[in-house]
Amino acid sequence: MEQQRNQNMAQQQRQQEEEVEEMQHGPFPVEQLQASGIASLDVKKLKDAGLCTVESVAYTPRKDLLQIKGISEAKVDKIMEAASKLVPLGFTSASQLHAQRLEIIQITSGSSELDKILEGGIETGSITEIYGEFRSGKTQLCHTLCVTCQLPLDQGGGEGKTMYIDAEGTFRPQRLLQIAERFGLNGADVLENVAYARAYNTDHQSRLLLEAASMMVETRFALMIVDSATALYRTDFTGRGELSARQMHLAKFLRSLQKLADEVKLLHLCLYWYN
Repeated sequence: MEQQRNQNMAQQQRQQEEEVEEMQHGPFPVEQLQASGIASLDVKKLKDAGLCTVESVAYTPRKDLLQIKGISEAKVDKIMEAASKLVPLGFTSASQLHAQRLEIIQITSGSSELDKILEGGIETGSITEIYGEFRSGKTQLCHTLCVTCQLPLDQGGGEGKTMYIDAEGTFRPQRLLQIAERFGLNGADVLENVAYARAYNTDHQSRLLLEAASMMVETRFALMIVDSATALYRTDFTGRGELSARQMHLAKFLRSLQKLADEVKLLHLCLYWYN
């Protein structure tokens, strides 16, 4: 009995340590702001606006927070102050930055020669652009990464799920099954670990990022693929008259991608897009 009680206590302690470690590595759920005196109703308004983490609140400009219905200037100031206490926004030493860079992993492309060119693979916490001619293997590489990101860290993986935003209808689950077999993974598990969404226009594509941010707070994702980021812009915006609007919309979409990478970079999120 005494031995079993000690084992239970040790297990509980390990669980507590894991929870603390998870909180330290973020991202912080936006509900954490309630501990700093932010009302639960205001937290709900932030989530409804697509701000699901404390990091996303801290990185959002003040003027954008003021546009959220029901959030006054005084509340915005209080929210920003609370977020800045949880998310460091000031200067840091180069040694601390170096330590953070050491935590970045690289996801194998499935090709040893390509990994050599990339100096290890696709770097997490950043945006990687792939471009090339028709039938040059861009979508094939995306499908391979959907599988390799689920591998253990010591095998060049990210030990996480994949999020796939498909703007051209080129995603093929059966291809994932073939690739999973190559890497000795269970095909059913691989498919279950891929969250898929079809984007039908540029506004819908941007809204999917808000949904993605909410999902990433609850589950560990190692990779996000947008296939492709610019396809819908070629049809939704036409002519020189809409060139400025197209560029602004695309720039905002890419900025949202980078913010998402910054929010969850310690969870080894890799954002991947091509045109």
